[in-house]
Amino acid sequence: MENSLKIELINYLSSFISEKRKARFDEVIEQRTGHLQIVLENMYQAHNASAVLRSCDCFGIQHVHFIENRNHLRISDDVAMGSSNWLTIHRHRGTENNTRETLQQLKNEGYRLVATTPHEKDCLISELPVDKKLALVFGTEIDGISQDVYDMADEFVRIPMFGFTESFNVSVSAALCMYELTTRIRKSVPNYLLSQEERTDVYLEWLKTSVEHSEALIKKFLSSK
Repeated sequence: MENSLKIELINYLSSFISEKRKARFDEVIEQRTGHLQIVLENMYQAHNASAVLRSCDCFGIQHVHFIENRNHLRISDDVAMGSSNWLTIHRHRGTENNTRETLQQLKNEGYRLVATTPHEKDCLISELPVDKKLALVFGTEIDGISQDVYDMADEFVRIPMFGFTESFNVSVSAALCMYELTTRIRKSVPNYLLSQEERTDVYLEWLKTSVEHSEALIKKFLSSK
């Protein structure tokens, strides 16, 4: 669908939501970023994954990738609080090695792969450069990232800790990393927000989710063209 037609469709569907809701859409879309994307590899606990989604929405991160080599991840609505409706969720489950394919795709799109794990060549999350696009990869709750992620990662980061416990819960770790990186990205990176074309696509998806019987309305609209 051409971008101009998408904009017409947005204007049409917007008439079916309240002015207050439309104003909220307009406010939120202006702060969405694709400069940082989140990748969850083989995560199987719905509670943790859903908490990560909620943090992504709160920090304005639009894209989340679920690599599902072993587990088809379910989203817990009680934890996610509807955040999955506002995010672009990419599920990778169609190939023999979804990890390598997903990470290579992100590399091809210009993203540096950042693995969150203690590593001999790691740096603190506060020291990670944010000028280039970043894909932040989290592994399973028990085993961490896979060997494929180790092999393909461009950077390794860790969060400073000062207690007896060896690691944060994965959803807590993700939230801390997102806060640190998005804060610095918003302060120092030009053009970190979604492009106008990306905003159009995301906004249209939000309307499809929000408007009752949107599929029938879209069919009616397109038939008139």
